[in-house]
Amino acid sequence: MDIALITPARPGTRSGNRATATRWAKFLRDLGHRVRVSTTYDGRDAGMMIALHAWRSADAVRAFRDRHPHRPLIVVLTGTDIYRFQYSHAETTLASMDRADALIGLHDRVHEDIPARFRTRLHTVLQSADPLPRRLPPVRSRFDVCVAGHLREEKDSLRPAYAVRDLPAGSRLRIVLMGRAHDSEWEAAALQETRINPRFVWRGEVPHWQVRRLMARARLMVISSIMEGGANVVSEACVAGLPVIASDIPGNIGLLGEDYPGYYPVGDTAALRKRLLRAEGDPDYVESLRRSCEARAPAFRPEEEKAALENVVGHLS
Repeated sequence: MDIALITPARPGTRSGNRATATRWAKFLRDLGHRVRVSTTYDGRDAGMMIALHAWRSADAVRAFRDRHPHRPLIVVLTGTDIYRFQYSHAETTLASMDRADALIGLHDRVHEDIPARFRTRLHTVLQSADPLPRRLPPVRSRFDVCVAGHLREEKDSLRPAYAVRDLPAGSRLRIVLMGRAHDSEWEAAALQETRINPRFVWRGEVPHWQVRRLMARARLMVISSIMEGGANVVSEACVAGLPVIASDIPGNIGLLGEDYPGYYPVGDTAALRKRLLRAEGDPDYVESLRRSCEARAPAFRPEEEKAALENVVGHLS
């Protein structure tokens, strides 16, 4: 089948949505489909459309449905779709969901956060990650905690840095943040934080292999987002055997499980600081996080994601 795969993320960007589109295109081609990845729908003939983002890809969704009213259309719900745009831009976002024959959610709790009329169309596809070649020994003089993601409001990107301000002199905690600033305000805020906070390092946008190398050596990862549709970085951490401390939002709970022992109240700097200090001082606590992540890792294998995607596509073919 010829499939039009739409993502608002431009070619060459390191956004999660471009990575998802690239990975899914490979899976679909492996399954024998012909796939074109683009940011807009150009009207070329296609037997199916898969559109990432109900709101950002709304024009493509509408154009495809108008041209091909009976051909399969799948809309993938992102975190901003579920937790922002279905309220702030309800008409456009819900129209995309109405036009879709199937919806894809990227974590196990999406059904709780969308209108009931869409739940029968919803399928879950958990994003996958490749294992690291090996774990590397951590730097003994520091307790490095990595944060990976572009700096923007939805990620609450500087929360981990705020949490390590003014710690006791004996603490070895250090936050290493990798990601591009969304705009000049975020860039200025990150640079200011590096000037006043000796426990914070901002490396900017780096190649994915550098992210993986830091994950191999870090002791923890923090995922501080205020909204997520199912962050691929959670999958990467679990598959890498890297313990996670995460905000208690549905997108994180829907990947790590209700009983995961590493949550803190979203946006709560003091609670995150307590979690980090406990991790630094309590190896048994870190080991409990690692075991919990390891138990979730099989759900994030590439073959599982490919099979789930094949199931949705096959359901409509």
